[in-house]
Amino acid sequence: MGEGQRGQAPPRAVSTAVGKGQTEPGAWEESMTPREAVAGTWVLALALWGAVVGGQNITARIGEPLVLSCKGAPKKPPQQLEWKLNTGRTEAWKVLSPRGGSWDSVAQILPNGSLLLPAIGIVDEGTFRCRAVNRHGKEVKSNYRVRVYQNPGKPEIVDPASELTAGVPSKVGTCVSEGGYPAGTLSWKLDKNPLIPDGKGTIVREDTTRHPETGLFTLQSELTVTLAPGGAARPTFSCIFSLGPPRQHSPSNTVSIQLRVKEGIQLLVEPEGGVVAPGGTVTLTCVIPARLPPQIHWVKDGAPLPLATSPVLLLSEVGHKDEGIYSCVANHPSHGPQESPPVSVSISEEAGEEGPAAGSVGGAGLGTLALALGILGGLGVATLLVGAILWRKRQPRGEERKAPGNPEDEEERAELNQSEDAEAAAENEHFCRQSPPNPC
Repeated sequence: MGEGQRGQAPPRAVSTAVGKGQTEPGAWEESMTPREAVAGTWVLALALWGAVVGGQNITARIGEPLVLSCKGAPKKPPQQLEWKLNTGRTEAWKVLSPRGGSWDSVAQILPNGSLLLPAIGIVDEGTFRCRAVNRHGKEVKSNYRVRVYQNPGKPEIVDPASELTAGVPSKVGTCVSEGGYPAGTLSWKLDKNPLIPDGKGTIVREDTTRHPETGLFTLQSELTVTLAPGGAARPTFSCIFSLGPPRQHSPSNTVSIQLRVKEGIQLLVEPEGGVVAPGGTVTLTCVIPARLPPQIHWVKDGAPLPLATSPVLLLSEVGHKDEGIYSCVANHPSHGPQESPPVSVSISEEAGEEGPAAGSVGGAGLGTLALALGILGGLGVATLLVGAILWRKRQPRGEERKAPGNPEDEEERAELNQSEDAEAAAENEHFCRQSPPNPC
């Protein structure tokens, strides 16, 4: 069988391979026992209902027999070959003896050199190697990587919804797949179109468990959708099991369900979230997609409100008495009563405090201006202080420069100035006397 093909192939001849081993020529014939002769009968039985493969990557169904051929090995003794394996049953490489032993119930070497696994299981996944010497003395190696699988039963949708409501998150159902290996995946389709979970319009919750004894997996996938108003009246949802990437799926691994969709109503609240300051206003609007306007009734905390029929409910000057859970009910002659998803109305003191603070643009501007002036004033004061300190440091030095070095010199200088002034006055008086026409 070629690489990657499954082990439940149709009947075919047993392929063999040759490799180097530890068995000496003639040793097999000398050690033949009735038990080993019976093993040869397995080869004929496998040709009818088993699998014989010669590729490197092998995929086999759990519980079925599997035969791995040893390339190059003679079809009958004398043979020189060795089989060893490393699987979930072993902690390291295990060399199998051609003479048989405790491993015969798990794996045994057939007379033609092939390796028989009577009923392969999950613990048999691993690597198998054979070395053989052919008739010409050439060593041939075979290497197999074995994986197992088990198709689960047909998926089933449990707890399906009776109908869906457009515009409102609605649970479709839970898809369950049991008894598969490896785990695989579950996916959903809406009218043959794949549904991709986005956490909003399409929500998928998955759970995977494994049986402690068999090792087989059970998958669960819960689908919740929000269908847009005006869509198909009876959409089809399909759940598909896949062991690998999505391919063409057969009816055996797909389950479908068809549900009726009714047009739903929605309740809008303003402000968003229904949280308002004391004395504020809340507006509730009942949105109805029906063509003919039905009668609208309002419900608070599960009790009808004695109000006139109207799609809009206005709550002004909201107080604590107005807090609660509100919903609207639409009574239509052809569809019957339909109730909207509930919304909550509550009072928050913080909502009243945050409003003026957020909208006080002038107050914020004045605060910024005051901060700027304060910074500038501080810088001015600091500048004056630094200037005063520097001026004081320089003042004593200037006075020292102006002060005389010797008091006696200063006195002599004053006397000299006085004598000079007296001489100038005398000369002036003499000049005036000699010039009568020009008296002084």
